[in-house]
This record gives sequence, C-alpha cells and structure tokens, in this order.
Amino acid sequence: MSILVQDQGFQPDDWTAPITALEDARAGYGIDLPSSTDPVELAGRLDNIPLIRVDFPSFADGRGFTIARQLRLMGYTGRLRARGHVIADQYAMARRAGFDEVEISEDLAARQPEDQWLFRADWRNHDYQARLRG
Repeated sequence: MSILVQDQGFQPDDWTAPITALEDARAGYGIDLPSSTDPVELAGRLDNIPLIRVDFPSFADGRGFTIARQLRLMGYTGRLRARGHVIADQYAMARRAGFDEVEISEDLAARQPEDQWLFRADWRNHDYQARLRG
C-alpha cells in the first residue's frame, strides 16, 4: 500500500482511474513514466492525461525532477506525481520541479514519518535560490 505526501502531510490516495504504461494510455487514464522517458514523447497528448506518475528508481536519480520540469514547461496542467525513492529532504525540490505530490511506500513512511515531510512542506518560503537573488 502506498501513501501520498502532499503539503498537508500524509493523505490517502484518492485516484480511482487506472494507471497504465505510456504505450497503453487512454483518455482519462493516468500513465506511469519510467525515469528514462523523454517527455517530448507526450507532445500533443498532454491534455488527455489527467495524471502522470514519474518513477524514481533511486533517491540519487534526479531524472524525474527534470521530467517534471519539462512537462510543466510543455504546458502540462494535470496532476503530477513522483513515485518511488523520493526522501523527505527532496520534497521541496519535487514541489519546485512541478510535482503535486509524492507517492511513498509504507516502509519509507515508517522510516521518515509525516513530521519530516511537513517540515519541508513550506517549500515556497525556503528556496535558497530566491534568497540568493534577494
């Protein structure tokens, strides 16, 4: 069972439609994107995809952050979810990259409880780049 992390803390997953692989995508379905996906493959189809879930195979693999940023720059306005090995320290970066939420395992939630994620939930006010720019 997975747990969603949002700015309000741990939330139950309210997504009820199927989530399929990119090659099986249908209107109204969510899609799973491996971290090796080039977001350009979705050009012209973003309006028909209500949820995109990007895989993070390792907390050290930052390709998912780049995918999220590219999707938002391409105009994607749907729900964008990171899934896998994202740790609490990366939550603010995930939100700034364009993710709406992070899906984590129960094991990770036990190792990094909700208070650790909530500590980073005020991601707009703790942006070191904004502080450097003044």
